Formats: sequence, structure tokens, C-alpha cells
Amino acid sequence: MPENWPPNALLVLGASEEHIPLYQEAARRGISTIAVDMRADAPAFGFADAAMTVSTRDAGAIADALGDTRPAGIVAGATDAALPAWRVLGLRYGMPYVYPEAALAGLDKAAFHQVVASCGVAGYGWTASSDPEEVAAKAARLRFPLMVKPVDGSGSKGITRVLHPDGLPAAIARARAYSVSGTVLAEEFLPGRQLTIDLFLRDGRSIMTCVKDQTLVPGKSVVRRISTAQLSPAQHQHLEGVAERLCSALGIVDGPANFDLVLGEDGQGRVIESNPRLSGDSIPRLHEAALGVNVVGALIALALGEPSDAYLTPTRDAHAAVELLGSPLRREGELTAWQGAAEARNVPGITGIELYAQPGDPVHPHDQSGHKIGMITAAGRSPADVSAALDKASSLLRPIIRPIREAS
Repeated sequence: MPENWPPNALLVLGASEEHIPLYQEAARRGISTIAVDMRADAPAFGFADAAMTVSTRDAGAIADALGDTRPAGIVAGATDAALPAWRVLGLRYGMPYVYPEAALAGLDKAAFHQVVASCGVAGYGWTASSDPEEVAAKAARLRFPLMVKPVDGSGSKGITRVLHPDGLPAAIARARAYSVSGTVLAEEFLPGRQLTIDLFLRDGRSIMTCVKDQTLVPGKSVVRRISTAQLSPAQHQHLEGVAERLCSALGIVDGPANFDLVLGEDGQGRVIESNPRLSGDSIPRLHEAALGVNVVGALIALALGEPSDAYLTPTRDAHAAVELLGSPLRREGELTAWQGAAEARNVPGITGIELYAQPGDPVHPHDQSGHKIGMITAAGRSPADVSAALDKASSLLRPIIRPIREAS
């Protein structure tokens, strides 16, 4: 690690591909960045002015590495792991923005169910325990199918849809393998329209709200396509109101938050999960394509104690969507080449293509968010235009993947 960190730098907790827009925006504004990530090969390190190979969970180690250097601001992007350290470091250095303590309840899916109930928001059946036998016994009394997941997981890791009590033991064991605490949540599957809602708040009110439909990878719990949702004014107002109430309960007065929810046939929005932070899965790119807003710029401004409203003023009103690219294989592989990238970029309506995997990189089955290998963003005058552009571009852009033979 360098002995002298850049002065007046923005400390960015995380250097995954999801964080690249943070570094690009800071560079555009002439702000130096210090990247923190435990992975020596973190994809965003190349976009930072300096890199610190320390876990984003370890606030003490980060402070020790900084030494006498005081950052101008601290920010975290689409990562749950860094949020506790974001708060600790913000308090330590007296930052303009300190991540709210109450929002950390959003990282525990069982605790968040209790937050939802406290707000009077419509809920559904669930149970959680660190005892596998206890959670299995209580889950068996719920209405099937169930979704079994780690209570502290993210990125669709360790999630199983269970149709019958016989499937609970294996699903619980899988969820525990992805849980830091070993606690498993089983909750009733909600039929209805799968949505996600993003907000950016100032003084407790949303000044940017965007609701999107989610399409899943067939047979998986991981998202494949995210599109701006077509809702009635009443539906939009209802969902925004629910999200603002939850933000208030989580202590989020300023800054970003997003929630996964289902809009049922009864018109009620039932919230599945909270992500009290900036969205991942290239959703900030979608917001820019649809509304002309810059939520990444607004987050950096918040971290530095600067006004953020100018970044969140809509400059367009379009439909937009993002296609998340994953391996078509059900086994491990190695990317050998991308074909058709130039042709895909030239498809009318395509606003951006990012390729996260490069030739020679290992490629995993697309069964969790972190296994995506690229993304395509499109915008247009209608949902049909956007869908057609994405379908055309994704048919042209092809990853060539060599299956890796498993050791016998």
C-alpha cells in the first residue's frame, strides 16, 4: 500500500464492477479516489487513483491503512457488506454524511419483516431461525411454495424455491452455507407482478422515484431484465408511499434506497427485501437512460456535503431497460471470446454495453447476481421499442464459453 494516499480523496468502499460508475463519475469531476476491496484483482481498481486491499467490512483495518490521511468523503455503492463500516468510518472522521444506524436493520431480512409490520405495510407468512430443525418445523406450517434464503444474504445467493416440506432440509442447508450468521429465513412465495422501486431522498421525501418490472432467468431467482414499469398514477403513488414509510422507519432521510416488492391482484404492494443503498445490476445506468438523472453523481455529492438536487432533476421521459448477460451453460466455463459486440452497439436504441468478463476469465452458471458477465442498456419511446432493441442486441452479442471439465 502507498505510504501517502491522495489528499482530499473520496474513499470508496468496494471495487466490484458495480462500483465502476462511482470511480468514473469522480474522475469526471476531478475528484481523487481511494478504492477499498479485499480482492487484489477487483475490477474497479484500475479506475481508482489508489487501491487498498482490505476488507470493506473491517473499519479498523481501513482506518489503520489510512494513517494520518483524512478522506474528503466516504461512499459505498451496491454492496451490503460495506454498510456497517460506512457508518463507523463516517463517525470516526466526522464526514458530512454518516450512514444511518437504523438502516442496518434492512440487511437482516427477518428484522426487516418486523420493520414492515411496524409501518402497517401489508405482509405475508415467514419464519427465521439459526436452528435448522426449528426453521424447518415452523416453515412446514406456512403456505407453500416457500422461498428459503440466508437472512443476511444478497445477490440472489443461496435462495431455493421449495414446493413441499420434503424439500426444506436441503434448501435450509444451502441457505446456511451462504449465511454469515447461519440464520435461515423461510417465507411464503408471493404471486403477482415482480417489481423493484428506487428512491433518492432529501429531507425524508423522495426527489427521484423509479419503479421497474423484473424478469427472472427461467427457473432461477436471479434477475435477467429490468424495465421501467407502466403503472397508473394511483399505483405509483401507493408504491412510492410504501417505500417512503419504510425509509422513514429505517432512518433514511437523505440518499438512496431500493426495495424489491410484489404488486398483488388486490392492488397491495408487499415488500420482499430492502436494499438501503444504491442499486446494483446497472440500474443507475437505466435511470440515466430513462430520466436523464445521475444518481451516482448525487450520491457522491451527498458524501461530500454538496447539494445533490441538480443531479436528480429529470431531463427526459423515456422507457428504458437493462439486460443482464450470463453464461448459457449450467456448468463452469471459461470465456474464450465475445462475438458481435460492435454490431450490438450499433442497434438503434442501445445506449450502453458493458462487458465484465474478458477472454480467459472463469464464467459461472448465471444463478446469482454476481455471476453476470455483462449488460446492455436500451431506451426508446415505448416499451415495445426498448424490448425489441434489447432482443436484437442480445441476439448479436454472443459470449463464446468453453466448458470446464470437472475433476473426477
